[in-house]
Amino acid sequence: MALNLLKLSVGSNSVEDLVAWQGSVRARGPDGLPRHVTRMWPRRAGELLDGGSIYWVIQGLVQCRQRILRLDEVTGDDGVRRCAIVLDPSLVRTATARKRPFQGWRYLVSGDAPPDLASSRQTDDSLPPELSAALADIGVI
Repeated sequence: MALNLLKLSVGSNSVEDLVAWQGSVRARGPDGLPRHVTRMWPRRAGELLDGGSIYWVIQGLVQCRQRILRLDEVTGDDGVRRCAIVLDPSLVRTATARKRPFQGWRYLVSGDAPPDLASSRQTDDSLPPELSAALADIGVI
């Protein structure tokens, strides 16, 4: 069973916002792949790299995931060593699931991760966060 990360997408109001951010030069590494730079290095890196994904929490709801390709060491302008989580550029929409705010990341085992949406629904527009939350609360999505 793969190990995943659960991470807040701070500043994103929708999956489309996350896609736009990851399309920017600032969010991409030298190889052109999107990456998320974080201060801490995952202690369970080997498990994450064995098919794991990062599940993005947007507006209090898990809404999509991206496969983790590798972990790169980067050094900031301040000389501090950081971890760049290099991601597959394609986002996979998932069933929505409520998550309370938290700092950093949380490990997420595959059995607890929300399922992917059917391939026919991957291009659906995001619902407004309030509607997605209400539907998730009653178990519709």
